[in-house]
Amino acid sequence: MARFELKLPKMGESVAEATITSWLKEVGDTIELDEAIVEIATDKVDSEVPSEVEGTLIEILYQKDDVVAVGETIAIIETEVGTNAVEAKPKAEIATETPKEVTEVEKSIEKATEIVSTPISKTSDSGKFYSPLVRNIAQTESISMQELESISGTGKEGRVTKEDILSYIENKGKAPQKTATPAAIKVETPKQIEKTIAKPAPVSVNGEDEIIEMSRMGKLIAKHMVNSVVTSAHVQSFIEIDVTNIVKWREKVKDAFFNREGEKLTYTPILMQAVATTIKKYPLINIAIDGDNIIKKKNINLGMAAALPDGNLIVPVIKNADQLNLVGMTKVVNDLASRARKNALKPDDIQGGTYTVTNVGGFGSVMGTPIINQPQVAILALGAIRKMPAVIETPDGDFIGIRQKMFVSHSYDHRVVNGALGGMFINTLKEILEAWDPNQDF
Repeated sequence: MARFELKLPKMGESVAEATITSWLKEVGDTIELDEAIVEIATDKVDSEVPSEVEGTLIEILYQKDDVVAVGETIAIIETEVGTNAVEAKPKAEIATETPKEVTEVEKSIEKATEIVSTPISKTSDSGKFYSPLVRNIAQTESISMQELESISGTGKEGRVTKEDILSYIENKGKAPQKTATPAAIKVETPKQIEKTIAKPAPVSVNGEDEIIEMSRMGKLIAKHMVNSVVTSAHVQSFIEIDVTNIVKWREKVKDAFFNREGEKLTYTPILMQAVATTIKKYPLINIAIDGDNIIKKKNINLGMAAALPDGNLIVPVIKNADQLNLVGMTKVVNDLASRARKNALKPDDIQGGTYTVTNVGGFGSVMGTPIINQPQVAILALGAIRKMPAVIETPDGDFIGIRQKMFVSHSYDHRVVNGALGGMFINTLKEILEAWDPNQDF
């Protein structure tokens, strides 16, 4: 017999931890290969963890609602053959240990368990933000939040970088932590200090008010949005686009498109294809920031904000969107939207996005000012398509006509995207959409 350690799998480059939402198996249950054992939730999607071996579940190391770091062992499965397994310690060897040694081992296990089950939070009481990589290193090296806050950060706005914490670990115990020199001390303005120490205003509740606890995903989305506003310097540009030719073309071909492809043709894939084409012309929109470095993304992976049954939003990703024709884009968009409504998205479906598009027009909004989906640097909001009176220029003069128009809002991070790039991007998108040929085939 052998013992197999079931570990929390890696679920994407930006996912460092997950919450145990429910155990599907109990201790003593027989486990089949690829059988789901536990349900987990990240700040992006809910998922199941399957077993990599056959055997019997003999130990559960984390309980419901515990937060677990990626790569940590969450359960032990006893197997017949020990491939990738950890052999159990022989009973004879355990019996030779003295009670004192057993006590010491138990204390060590308790201490390690306490450290692992209490992960470093993203932000400290003082408001400092720590990246998933820094938090994982701190947790692995048993560095407490108080100790982590004592490390002087060299990153942007004094953040602790990977190099900072590794340097601290290397020098730990050799020499006292260096104190920043007066020249290196960052002076904060009164407004920054006030923001750091500000406390939420107290809320009065009377007997007629209803208290509704935020859902787990609601809490995660709230933190993600606040973090984005604090991280990025949000700036917006707006433009109005005449989509009359697209509306006429879609009305003309949508039935034939469905009969041939078996897919409903909405405006979303048409607009997504135009966005991907525009990004290809302006690759510096398709970037991310890592400290003082800009990461230029090779692939164009479009995030598509979609509504969940509980009213929250999720952002499935269209991978390599610039390589899809309209038929391919339609199939991917419809598939992701359908599985989002059914809560059937997989972790990989919401990973790797480089630019996000949200359709605020689907809720009747004319325009919106969306918050950037970190670590991206821009997001596009599509407003409702409406019939509008417009001035139409012709060789015989100008006249007033009815046109189908929409507003597009572009939010971008002013740290790396200036107004010229942000404005040119949506102006090029406008040119692509307004040049649509209403007589083309699909």
